[in-house]
Amino acid sequence: MTKDYIKLAQFLYEIGTLRKIARSHRQTLLTDDLSDNIAAHSFRVAMIGWFLAKIKKADPYKVVMMCLLHDTSETRTGDQNWVHKKFVKAFENEAIASQFSQLIGEEELLKHADEYSKRLTIEAKLAKDADLLDQVLLLKEYAWSGNQEAQLWLKDNQQIKYMSSEQAKLMARQIISQRPGDWWKGIWSVDRRK
Repeated sequence: MTKDYIKLAQFLYEIGTLRKIARSHRQTLLTDDLSDNIAAHSFRVAMIGWFLAKIKKADPYKVVMMCLLHDTSETRTGDQNWVHKKFVKAFENEAIASQFSQLIGEEELLKHADEYSKRLTIEAKLAKDADLLDQVLLLKEYAWSGNQEAQLWLKDNQQIKYMSSEQAKLMARQIISQRPGDWWKGIWSVDRRK
């Protein structure tokens, strides 16, 4: 029993390091945004995934689990952008198998990771759509702040082309049509709180 908690504590420390891993698209997007890390990305992907699952009437638990797990191997492999992936082989399956080894729920974790990597189920496809939607959100945020490279990526619509669900494509178009600060416009007030 104590061994389970030792291994779990070690895993929790390991995934905590995802806060320290900057996403590699910083190189190709010409940005030094250190606030964009794998942990922050995975959080927003999980939130997006939950909503997509509810809209599509898919299993939200499975989608959220896949979203949370989709980049955990990057604690060991690092994050590779599309250029890196062309030239660097990351042994993600081996990293995942090692990470989840001897954890409570190991078989379930491996099952979710495997399902996500195969992209055969609606849940796996929605989890990938959530991953791509987070990229669209990030690109819009960067473009809004003046990053011309991000603006070109948005205009190219590559992320939308890779999405499998019409709901994700609709959401992507809505994201692109809005300003990143629109969410707080109806909240702000000139009234001072006392």
